[in-house]
Amino acid sequence: MTDAATAAGLDPATLADVLRLAGSDGFDRLQDQLRRTGGCAAPIHLYGSTVTRDAATGHVLHQYSTDTEPGGMLRIACGNRRASRCPACAWTYAGDTYHLIRAGLVGDPTKGTPHTIRDHPRVFATLTAPSFGPVHNRPGNRSCRCGVRHTEDAPELGTPLAPDTYDYAGAVLWNNHASELWRYFTIYLRREIARRAGLTQKDAREQSRVSFGKVAEYQKRGAVHFHAVIRFDGPAGPDDPPPAWASLDLLSDSIHAAAARVSVDVPAAGDQPARTLRWGTQLDVQPIGAFGNGEEVTEQAVASYVAKYATKAAEVTGAADAPVHCRKCRGTGLSPLYERPGSALSRCAGCHGTGLAEDLARLEISEHARRLMTVCLDLQSLYPERPLAQWAHMLGFGGHFSTKSRSYSTTLGALRQVRADYRAAQQREALGLPDPDSPEATTLTLAHWIYAGHGHTPGESWLAANIRRDIQHNRETAREALQDQLEWEEAAA
Repeated sequence: MTDAATAAGLDPATLADVLRLAGSDGFDRLQDQLRRTGGCAAPIHLYGSTVTRDAATGHVLHQYSTDTEPGGMLRIACGNRRASRCPACAWTYAGDTYHLIRAGLVGDPTKGTPHTIRDHPRVFATLTAPSFGPVHNRPGNRSCRCGVRHTEDAPELGTPLAPDTYDYAGAVLWNNHASELWRYFTIYLRREIARRAGLTQKDAREQSRVSFGKVAEYQKRGAVHFHAVIRFDGPAGPDDPPPAWASLDLLSDSIHAAAARVSVDVPAAGDQPARTLRWGTQLDVQPIGAFGNGEEVTEQAVASYVAKYATKAAEVTGAADAPVHCRKCRGTGLSPLYERPGSALSRCAGCHGTGLAEDLARLEISEHARRLMTVCLDLQSLYPERPLAQWAHMLGFGGHFSTKSRSYSTTLGALRQVRADYRAAQQREALGLPDPDSPEATTLTLAHWIYAGHGHTPGESWLAANIRRDIQHNRETAREALQDQLEWEEAAA
């Protein structure tokens, strides 16, 4: 068994489980379930049944029960967006994000944006965090301040040159308030646009609209920064051309001015001084080219870039990819039931007052990330109103990774619903069931489901990983062929 496992690239336990599954009666159905989840790494298990009846006659048109499934359960995809947790579901999420961003750049009538949107002024803006101390970096072709010319994958990149003087508290608090900085930026942006157009804010809103789609990304040093597509529209949204005064230069100047105005005050607490948080000076605003005719930033590049980072989080900096705080006390270390100051009973019984569910010293994370996570937990008692311990594994950042304004384009929920409706229509056609939305339909479906766990056995995990790779390879091949066709059509037009 050991020699066979080595030849197959598997450990003996996994190979034994694969052989067990291959010899089971429900192996073909198990593969079908894994394929329908896209090779999900941690599928959700459900027990239950559904019955579809004719509402008028009570006749049973179709019934299903998990009793006939392998293991007596149905497996459905977990839907996790993080590539470190489930590459299959993260790949689907990235695809949805790509189409959402692209629809707001090139137009897609099925997603609520006309093709004329390409004529609207739009930019790709990057807003970063300020400096919290010098770090190892790669400044062009020059050596780092430490005297070494680092390689692209050097582990010390982003780590402080002097850890003892690095402002870890400032970095954590900035991440924790980054969403508020963005919110204020969108407010000031509209004000700056009105001022440069020589209009009141009310008149500017009545004549134009600013739409955006953004994604958060972690820098090597562990600070969050935002990439955003920002677009001028007419007052009615994407279908309405912007006014003549809504130029690309006006939009770019307004972004710079708005970012410079934003500030969030953090009061002093304990040994922490009062702070005024601002955006960093490295603000980049670039126009987005419509057809890729020599422009530095094209629609395709922007959509691909945003989709790429929509599935990543703080684990790219060497941090943990799961919460480390105690869920009973939310990292405070205090009992939610008995909070008398100074009493031994006031300590949380789940974590014994540490606020932790994991021992940070034993986690396989970088030392820089460990210090940032530790500061998150230490600051929780000083800023009890801020969810610092809860987001320690995210280095303090607790905002959404991808957001958009209402009129930018479609929504992730709408894209998922279209996919679900398509699969449901396929299933109804295969079973010969009528469309429930048709006027003649009188069907009634009753369902009962119970959560029964999640995850794979070692053999199932190996099978799912191979299915995921096959599906992803086939889809990427088809996507490249489609992209080549679209580029040819654009060139011919």
